[in-house]
Amino acid sequence: MNQAIKRSIFRWIHIIFAIPILGYIYSPFDKIPQYAPATRFVFVPLLVLSGLWMWKGHLVRRLVSRKPPQQAAPAGV
Repeated sequence: MNQAIKRSIFRWIHIIFAIPILGYIYSPFDKIPQYAPATRFVFVPLLVLSGLWMWKGHLVRRLVSRKPPQQAAPAGV
């Protein structure tokens, strides 16, 4: 799977999990308690994680890669 497809998948996940949050914000006031737990504990964390992954995922991948970082040659050699 190439990087463009992965980016597209994360972008769509981010958009899809934003839709229930918009419904929570614009729903009638008496319906909010029904949506609150799912919004707080499912949709917002997934939205935050997918946003952070799209923003700084390249750093996370670099941190968890199995290859040790290459060290520069000493100066003057």
